[in-house]
Amino acid sequence: MKLHTLSLVLVLVLIAVFAALNWNVFMRPAELSLGFTSAHVPLGLVMLGLLALLTALFLVYVVFLQASALLETRRHSRELKANRELADQAEASRFTELRAFLEAELAKQAGLTADARAEVLARVDHLERDLHAFLEQSGNTLAAYIGELEDRLEKKAMPPAGD
Repeated sequence: MKLHTLSLVLVLVLIAVFAALNWNVFMRPAELSLGFTSAHVPLGLVMLGLLALLTALFLVYVVFLQASALLETRRHSRELKANRELADQAEASRFTELRAFLEAELAKQAGLTADARAEVLARVDHLERDLHAFLEQSGNTLAAYIGELEDRLEKKAMPPAGD
């Protein structure tokens, strides 16, 4: 039991013991004024009755407070569960959107990479053809120069035909 419940029970037990020890005094009749009339009743018994009524009202109030707090807690729990499910769904939706976005971006990057690779390969092929053409032209030019030099050397090495 909680401390406040234990103290309340202890006070009620002490009042009951006090009333039992003084029962003769509680049952002695007295003239009580009710405002518009008067009555000849035991004052102690009236006071004990009022105390019992007040205790019962207090207990009903405590039960009402606890029941309303329990209902409020259950309502909050249901709302929390609904909000948690909503947040989980939103998070899953965001992950799905993110996955779709990343897949689209990766596909786009793969396409750009393929296009860039094809362009680089085309440029390399073009440069390779240009290099081969340049090498062939240089070889032809060099062969022509060598041929011309051979002709000159042959002309100088041959003595003149008329002498």
